Amino acid sequence: MAYGQVVIGPPGSGKTTYCDGMSQFLKLIGRKVAVINLDPANDALPYECAVNVEDLIKLSDVMTEHSLGPNGGLVYCMDYLEKNIDWLQSKLEPLVKDHYLLFDFPGQVELFFLHSNAKKVIMKLIKKLDLRLTAVHLVDAHLCSDPGKYVSALLLSLSTMLHLELPHINVLSKIDLIESYGKLAFNLDFYTDVQDLSFLQHHVDQDPRSSKYRKLTKELCEVIEDYSLVNFTTLDIQDKESVGNLVKLIDKSNGYIFAGIEGSAVEFSKIAAGPLDWDYYRVAAVQEKYMKDEENFVHND
Repeated sequence: MAYGQVVIGPPGSGKTTYCDGMSQFLKLIGRKVAVINLDPANDALPYECAVNVEDLIKLSDVMTEHSLGPNGGLVYCMDYLEKNIDWLQSKLEPLVKDHYLLFDFPGQVELFFLHSNAKKVIMKLIKKLDLRLTAVHLVDAHLCSDPGKYVSALLLSLSTMLHLELPHINVLSKIDLIESYGKLAFNLDFYTDVQDLSFLQHHVDQDPRSSKYRKLTKELCEVIEDYSLVNFTTLDIQDKESVGNLVKLIDKSNGYIFAGIEGSAVEFSKIAAGPLDWDYYRVAAVQEKYMKDEENFVHND
């Protein structure tokens, strides 16, 4: 049995940087880590990858040979990877014995809430190699400064959760830059806990681009609230404490905290039911660290 993370998210959300920083952190705390690059367009890797899908197929070659654009090319590449899953399995088999796995996937969001190829790849690996994986879905924190974009991020997160059917953690990445595009309308916990979205309606109406979609936005918010599945944790990948707190949450979701433990069902239930000791850090301390107080906020033109 091996444990790991499926790292996904829109382009620019910081997936590759996350894999680099997370692998360094895990090595520091004593884990053997293998990063698997499954993005056939990611040709400038900051980390050393144990398996690289470009050894099997390259996006540039697919686009040239089949006259496809980048989106269609990525769908083709993922379909090709699914059909050649034995290649990936053979590369992973020597690693699963003693490595923690980080899968760096492409940023094309359709692969994770619409197309089935990526899901099939993940599910086949889970079945064939007995993996315990958590999907870590990164969303750029600055989207919180725009109500319309925040609702879009919520809908994307919900759709991805329902489609992949994995233990799932949504992460507001680049939390240290959260106010670089403007001050938030509410405290951070409004966005992380996905509180009453009706309060966003007024702010949506202030934007002439979004106001004409007012009814649609209202209906989408009701769908998100009806499912009541989405919330976020926060991450500054350069902050060891922030990364460590996220690792605790991931370890609990994929069962890594139980690895190597021998005990009764009672002992396991104690660990599973035990509270995480960083709830304050998750919201209040993060806001205090990265967000300006109202009285100290200076608008830069």
